[in-house]
Amino acid sequence: MKRRWVGLAVLALGVSMAFATAAKSASTWKALISVRFPGVRWVDAETLVDWMTGTEGSELVLLDVRNPEEQEVSQLRGAKRLDAKHPNIEALDISEDATVVVYCSVGYRSAAIVDDLELAGIRNVYNLEGGLFDWVNEGRPVYREEQRVEEAHPFNRLWGLLLRKDRRASQ
Repeated sequence: MKRRWVGLAVLALGVSMAFATAAKSASTWKALISVRFPGVRWVDAETLVDWMTGTEGSELVLLDVRNPEEQEVSQLRGAKRLDAKHPNIEALDISEDATVVVYCSVGYRSAAIVDDLELAGIRNVYNLEGGLFDWVNEGRPVYREEQRVEEAHPFNRLWGLLLRKDRRASQ
């Protein structure tokens, strides 16, 4: 558990730099997060869309590791919630051949969970590049229950700046 928060200082520095320079691209966040979680594999939004609409035989499991308040605003259709602070990986019952995509707001919390899943023996695991913020900013579909919505929870005031203003849910 401590290892997740040790990297927070590195991320905080990167966040400050990113906000100061208005660097809002997925590649910036991916680079910062990869410093803390170098072995994490990433999937871009286009590839995930292909996996979501594809007919290949592999089961796709989407894991949302944001907190309940964030998930209540919007989520990817069919995503399962996993508590990032206390993940119960055994309860997920993920098949060996499943493709697992984990996401959070920008990719930090989900990168930590990708590491945990791999340590638990789940092999085909990816972190969503840019997280839900980039997904929503690009106009991709998110849902509140079964209704499509156009917004995401901003996490907090600072992180909310990474969402387009018209995509930021009020807190």
